[in-house]
Amino acid sequence: MKVVVIGGTGLIGSKVVALLGRHGHEAVAASPNTGVNTLTGEGLADVLQGAQVVVDVSNSPSFEDDAVMEFFRTSTTNLLNAEADAGVTHHVALSVVGTDRLQGSGYFRAKQVQEDLIKASGLPYSIVHATQFFEFAKGLADGMTDGDTVRLPAAKIQPMVSDDVAKAVGRTSAGAPVHGVVEVGGPETFEIEEFIRMGLDAQGDPRKVVTDPQATYWGAALSEDTLLPRPDAHIAETKFADWLGQQK
Repeated sequence: MKVVVIGGTGLIGSKVVALLGRHGHEAVAASPNTGVNTLTGEGLADVLQGAQVVVDVSNSPSFEDDAVMEFFRTSTTNLLNAEADAGVTHHVALSVVGTDRLQGSGYFRAKQVQEDLIKASGLPYSIVHATQFFEFAKGLADGMTDGDTVRLPAAKIQPMVSDDVAKAVGRTSAGAPVHGVVEVGGPETFEIEEFIRMGLDAQGDPRKVVTDPQATYWGAALSEDTLLPRPDAHIAETKFADWLGQQK
């Protein structure tokens, strides 16, 4: 199949392109630096010619509330319209476990709009919900740092490595549309505080990590299981400690 990967030069997208290529598909990386811009529509019609599947793993360059909403609404609308014109038969999008439970956050409100547009488009689709990536432990800490202290909400998290996220997206894109959501998560459940402390310790980061009942997750209040995947989720294999050991 010809599979166009929107955001195909990024962390997940480049891995998806490589995986699909190794399995015999014509995987095309599409992003602004390859001449494809979903915000303006530039290059979409050309790159989608002959494509059976479109995989959208793109992300907003800004997480500011209005900007991220504009990105996902405009980008997704342009992409879906172009796919309908091109006769694409499977739209796959990467989203986040717990999106519908994180609507206190502007970012997740925008992701929900993206999902709703896909569901209402009439195109055959699959949405992959993934948990937090191992690679983003430091970024998560940076966004919740107060002075030299990282203040984290009291909740559980089931993170996974980006390689396993890419495998889930690739596997879904090579299969039939599910007309719904597929969830994937890591093999272990941590308290967020434990996950972040392990990640920072492995990098020699001296920041203090604490649980703060008042802390939010990108603006959204959490309950204990907000970030956990459903019981029927596909569970990836790579453990956090094993991955950390490979980074040294």
